[in-house]
Amino acid sequence: MTADATALARATIELLLRSGVRELVLAPGSRNAPLAFAAADAAEAGVLRLHTRIDERSAAFLALGLTRAGARAAVTCTSGTAVANLHPAVLEAVHAGVGLVVLSADRPTRLAGTSANQTTEQPGIFGPLVPTRDVAVIGDLPDLLPWARVGLDAPVHLNLRFDDPLTPTDRWTPAPPAAVADQLAPAPAEGPLLDPSVPTVVVAGDDAGPPPRRLAEAAGWPLFAEPSSGSRTGRNALRCYRLLLGAGEEWADSPVGEIRRVVVAGHPTLSRPVQRLLARPDVEVLDLDDAGRFARPFAVSAHVRGARVDPDAALPDPDASPWLARWREADRAVARRLDALLAAEPALTPWEVAGAVARAVEPGALLVVGPSSPIRDLDLMLHGYEVGARRKVMANRGLAGIDGVLSTAIGAALARSHSTRAIALVGDVTFLHDAGGLVLGPDEPRPDLTIVVANDDGGSIFATLEQGDPRYGDRFERLFATPHGVDLASLCAATRTPYARAESLPELEQLLASPNGGLEVVEARIGRADRRELDARIRALTPG
Repeated sequence: MTADATALARATIELLLRSGVRELVLAPGSRNAPLAFAAADAAEAGVLRLHTRIDERSAAFLALGLTRAGARAAVTCTSGTAVANLHPAVLEAVHAGVGLVVLSADRPTRLAGTSANQTTEQPGIFGPLVPTRDVAVIGDLPDLLPWARVGLDAPVHLNLRFDDPLTPTDRWTPAPPAAVADQLAPAPAEGPLLDPSVPTVVVAGDDAGPPPRRLAEAAGWPLFAEPSSGSRTGRNALRCYRLLLGAGEEWADSPVGEIRRVVVAGHPTLSRPVQRLLARPDVEVLDLDDAGRFARPFAVSAHVRGARVDPDAALPDPDASPWLARWREADRAVARRLDALLAAEPALTPWEVAGAVARAVEPGALLVVGPSSPIRDLDLMLHGYEVGARRKVMANRGLAGIDGVLSTAIGAALARSHSTRAIALVGDVTFLHDAGGLVLGPDEPRPDLTIVVANDDGGSIFATLEQGDPRYGDRFERLFATPHGVDLASLCAATRTPYARAESLPELEQLLASPNGGLEVVEARIGRADRRELDARIRALTPG
């Protein structure tokens, strides 16, 4: 006779399979044992891929990476503090609009509100942003098919109450699930017509996708696209837009002060100059996205999804727009100066590391970028890729935390098994924060992923911020830079992860050109002592 806990677990797995979930990440425990056995049976039947991780935080970010890269994934853990360790990834999913499925195991209802072992208030544990469906019997399970067909832009949390006994008495073979037909979202209605003669720039933040590029090219406007926007392609994307905006009108024929309209899409977070532009009172901000769950941190004049260029006012050749030409000329001039500045540096710089990684991303490949300095360094070094080459650049920019990036990258690489190559670019602090993500058991699916660590022995981004002012020099290292002195080679050896080290740009380029295959780490040693001074020199570059 099948026990109630086992029946509930099997019904939950069937629900996931009907909803298109094909990846399940398990953080083992006693209370979620029924789910573990049911998932193992489903994996043995070939209808589910099972991943096991010993750390709940890494497990949740692995599921997040799988989901963001196109798979449907769930994560499960036992009760108590285990559930709290899922919270960082859940919050990232909330703010990035990712439909992560969270399955927390809990004590039975009769023990709720008691001091039973590993028992706390799990319903609502993620706060008001993620409502919980408390599930004590099979009838409490929700219908996830509407979510599966349309694609939910928020996490789903099921709190499953399992009573003893927690182990099955038989094996189970789930029926092969029917394919879930994705319900195509209706094509957006044609939006308002925009006059291309108004001095306009297009800002594309994280996950903006192709629409801002298409609009910029149709109107003859410059495109300021962050690396993970999905818009850093085509002929209008400017490489050095941050430097141009930061310099303001302090260069000859500067068009910065002439901007009268910004069309924004996605989640722009990288640049203070961009944020200042969006806050300018003399600039109209039009939002290509619908009003979302979170308000923009700047005033939006109108949401203009599906906006088009007014054909009656459009230029015969938008590519020859004088407005665009001024921006392009300035961008090329600053880019030349930037490349010359970096080439004159005697040691390997973080910008050169980012540039080498950007060049190593082949058509059809995946790049996962860590927060803080690496994604900003990449933003300055990334030339616009060609349209249609299907490169995917991904970053956790919902909350832009340093936690879980290795696990996110591993999940994304596993989800995109068709990619020609997968690379991750992270800083050393980000790497250490999720070093446990390298702990993979012998039977675990292993990605083909090269992790490039730009190691300057600390948090260099703070050197470029207010905290890095020399007047705080007596406390800066302890409070912000946090040098660690960790031997990354030994750390990799402890997890049997292949490792190589580059001290120069040619060495790094050679290592990136000849990957070993599988999961490997490439450490690029860079300095931090002159980061603030070098960053200031870069920000001072102007076209004139």
